[in-house]
Amino acid sequence: MPTPRSHIYGWQAEEQVEAARRNVAELIACDPREVVWTSGATESNNLALKGVMEAVDFNGHVITSVTEHKAVIDPVNWLQQRGVEVTWLHPDSNGVIRVEQVREALREDTRLVSLMHVNNETGVINPVAEVGELCRQQQVLFHIDAAQSAGKLLLDAQALQADLISLSAHKFYGPKGVGALYVRREVQPQLKPLIHGGGHERGMRSGTLATHQLVGIGEAAKIAATVVADEAIHIASLRDQMWQGIADLPGVRRNGDTAQIAPGHLNVCFSGVDGETLLLSLRQLAVSSGSACTSASMEPSYVLKAMGLSDEDAHSSIRFSLGRFTNATDVAQAIDHIRTIYTQLQQTA
Repeated sequence: MPTPRSHIYGWQAEEQVEAARRNVAELIACDPREVVWTSGATESNNLALKGVMEAVDFNGHVITSVTEHKAVIDPVNWLQQRGVEVTWLHPDSNGVIRVEQVREALREDTRLVSLMHVNNETGVINPVAEVGELCRQQQVLFHIDAAQSAGKLLLDAQALQADLISLSAHKFYGPKGVGALYVRREVQPQLKPLIHGGGHERGMRSGTLATHQLVGIGEAAKIAATVVADEAIHIASLRDQMWQGIADLPGVRRNGDTAQIAPGHLNVCFSGVDGETLLLSLRQLAVSSGSACTSASMEPSYVLKAMGLSDEDAHSSIRFSLGRFTNATDVAQAIDHIRTIYTQLQQTA
């Protein structure tokens, strides 16, 4: 176990760390003792997936989807190499994983279901509450990658019936390099740590805590909890304004479900125009053609391909992100810039 604090400076630091833990717990409506500090959602995902399966000597079955973030896909591939059987679910044409798919994939030896709440490329929202209810009924552990939803949508760990939830501070305006994993108290004995060396975080994640980063995630969570509902409505209205400003362009269509979607995402296919050329030409905007973690790859988005888009259309798709500091003027300028550049590229195509 960690050494007890022996001086006032250590007590003060610990007090700030625990205040931050309470703030993150309030953001997702859980007990502070269920919040485990990590370096971000990537580590949280690894701890959840590997920790659960190592606890049963990699015996059992895991269900996930082909449209997950690489921070889930790669650890699941790692598990598969160690003998874990995996069912990879495919989304419908709107990018949604349905509850019925999970139900049909469940087996007697299913140990864990892992699904993202909000897709990082399309913003599509998966029905995680319904999946959580199903998993709890079947006594199967349920992990949610909430990197794209924490601080942007209202989250309640109990209502979602989740056992593990991954968070990343920088996704809700906190510092980079810090995050958390919600681990339901009843599940904590079923989780093997990835990092050993001191028994910090109730034995689930050893290492000296980065006090300054934890204060940052705590403050970010505190702010997010007070503005999340109103902010979601405001950002969604700006996103809709942006889409309405470009929807009439020839060959332009929207990717993903338009009803079950997070407020800050807009993924658009500009048919007939090379996505990389469009990306480089939109010099006034910071946009991407897929996940930020795979932005160096010239391959078409595996998420969009899984939804049925051709390689050509996937290459021609751009992801726009809007957030807390986006305003109507920004959106109007972006619309003008997109219309001008896209029209020019079509004329030269």
